[in-house]
Amino acid sequence: MYLFEGLRQQLAEYLPPDQVQRAAAAFKLAAEAHKTQKRRSGEPYITHPVAVAGILADMRLDHETIMAALLHDVIEDTEFTQEDLAEQFGSTVAELVEGVSKLDKLTFDSKEELQTENYRKMIMAMVHDIRVILIKLADRTHNMRTIGHLRPDKRRRIARETLEIYAPLAHRLGIHDIKNELEHLGFFALYPWRAKLLESQVKQARGNRRELVERVQKEVEARLHEHGISARVLGREKHLYSIYKKMLSKELHFEQVMDIYAFRVIVDEVDTCYRVLGALHNLYKPIETRFKDYIAIPKSNGYQSLHTSLKGPHGIPVEIQIRTEEMNLMADRGVAAHWLYKAEESSGTTAQVRARRWMQSLLELQQSTGNAFEFIENVKSELFPEEIYVFTPEGRIIELPQGATPVDFAYAVHTDIGNTCIGARVNHKVYSLSKPLETGQTVEIKTAPGSRPNIAWLNFAVTGKARAKIRQYLKGQETREAEQLGERLLRAALGPVNYNDISDDEFARVCEEVKIESKAQLLREIGLGNMMSVAIAKRLLGEMQQLRDEQPSNGRGLSIKGAEGLLVSFAKCCRPIPGDDIIAHVSPGKGLVIHRRECKNVRGHEDEPGRYFPVQWDNKPEAEFITEVRVEVVNHQGALAKLTSNIAATGCNIHGLKTEEVDANIYYIDVALTVHDRKQLADVIRHIRKMPDVQRVARLRK
Repeated sequence: MYLFEGLRQQLAEYLPPDQVQRAAAAFKLAAEAHKTQKRRSGEPYITHPVAVAGILADMRLDHETIMAALLHDVIEDTEFTQEDLAEQFGSTVAELVEGVSKLDKLTFDSKEELQTENYRKMIMAMVHDIRVILIKLADRTHNMRTIGHLRPDKRRRIARETLEIYAPLAHRLGIHDIKNELEHLGFFALYPWRAKLLESQVKQARGNRRELVERVQKEVEARLHEHGISARVLGREKHLYSIYKKMLSKELHFEQVMDIYAFRVIVDEVDTCYRVLGALHNLYKPIETRFKDYIAIPKSNGYQSLHTSLKGPHGIPVEIQIRTEEMNLMADRGVAAHWLYKAEESSGTTAQVRARRWMQSLLELQQSTGNAFEFIENVKSELFPEEIYVFTPEGRIIELPQGATPVDFAYAVHTDIGNTCIGARVNHKVYSLSKPLETGQTVEIKTAPGSRPNIAWLNFAVTGKARAKIRQYLKGQETREAEQLGERLLRAALGPVNYNDISDDEFARVCEEVKIESKAQLLREIGLGNMMSVAIAKRLLGEMQQLRDEQPSNGRGLSIKGAEGLLVSFAKCCRPIPGDDIIAHVSPGKGLVIHRRECKNVRGHEDEPGRYFPVQWDNKPEAEFITEVRVEVVNHQGALAKLTSNIAATGCNIHGLKTEEVDANIYYIDVALTVHDRKQLADVIRHIRKMPDVQRVARLRK
């Protein structure tokens, strides 16, 4: 129990004794469950859950979260199940632990798929109960603090995941303390050299700037004192990772990023914030485009503050954030500030209400996206929103990410408005649907009942909701239209036979032959152009079977039997000629393309019977066919002339000729010939082989 003592004291500061006792019981079970396990560093495993619970206790979270943090690896790594935990500690704690556990029970085709599915499960559990993500963030923070004990490749993978998923999640929920620590640790783990170099540069710059910072701070404090405003004025350091990101995204030099002096002024009342703003605008000249009022319109993660940029002494830019103590706590802790877990919609701090609203939108996203990858991509794009604020004609504020267009606005108001949108008016003027909106505009969407989303919208819609809804609609629409088109094409291909007379058994047989699940899907494939209606019609009428059973007839005309009424071409890769064993590839737009069975381009045709068609040569085709042979010759004078006259002597026509030097005196000559069948080709090859300069001759395969 000695490991629990530090945590017990932390909890006793804000929790009643009976709840501390329940946390102690959770610790006992966790210590028992993990007693044989060690961490990579060699410490007992239980030190990790205790440290995670400690991080959450710093945020003053409730006893159920602390208990779930102590037990968070029990389901995943030990014999205990969710039911065992529910029996001892109640269903809430057990559900929290289950939400944090990974998806070990399922198998996936790839590591990426498993990882993506893990994220999806975690985010959906978070939507159900936000405490899941708080435990996960604390867990990740402690793992990042002890990451030094892992292999370098694992370290990099975890650091990248932290910077891509967990730090943005903490940011989106407004927990800047954890976000900053995760970014700092992730940066050092992923790019150690860059981080160390940047850190030494920052230390150096900090020394050079001290005088100026102190001067500005004194002037600000003196001015506020004159106005009788009591406030704390703090110099604000930019974080290493945000400096790095700024340098990277804006392609700036270190000196250009570091020339900004940032301060924070913290006061007691909201109206004092605006008084401070007035006092500071009198002290230094404001840069007019750089003022933002996040108190009136909070950021999407609930962050509130007044931001202004001023021209300080010697014209240096000074950034100032003005906020109340309450807002300061909110900025650092976000969702976790003043934690009192409430399910009612109306209650909670701004950040909690905002977070709940965001999670509701995630739930909608999850329902309308096809797969986990798409869902996670959409979530990622929603994690780092630089917001703009626009108005509906009634004056309601709609919050959208930077770069959002009227299409995003339409879907943000309602899915049906998005689906039937035909145009937009912004500030009473006609506005292009693809043009990004700007803060403060009033947007009006024009709709028409019969209209529908356009696939081109995906090129400029930026919000996850709009993209998911457009895709969902188009998929449904495409399916319906493809089915109708497929049926029309098949009716036409069946000719005199009535489509309605064909029994379901026949359709089932053909579906099985071409490995398709249902009649509807078969029609859809025809409609989408993945299968040819004529080929399917022939299969339905049973001609395939007859073709296989029929003995060759002495008929004249087409060189390919079974391809009547179809466009036929011969593949240039293998150049089939009568006598070769052949198969036809059904290619939309090209009809049947005939290949030799051994051609590498039709390898695996047994796995996709729907795309291939069994065919045979007609008995006596009149036509001539092009085929290619490769001749390897010693380059003596007149060798090529002898070769061409030899081929001419067999009665073949030369269609084309290509030479390639192999080494000093050996050449490859690729000859394209016209022949009637394999017998004639064998005759030609025999003639060529007899030539004294020829080393080797063979039919060419590409």
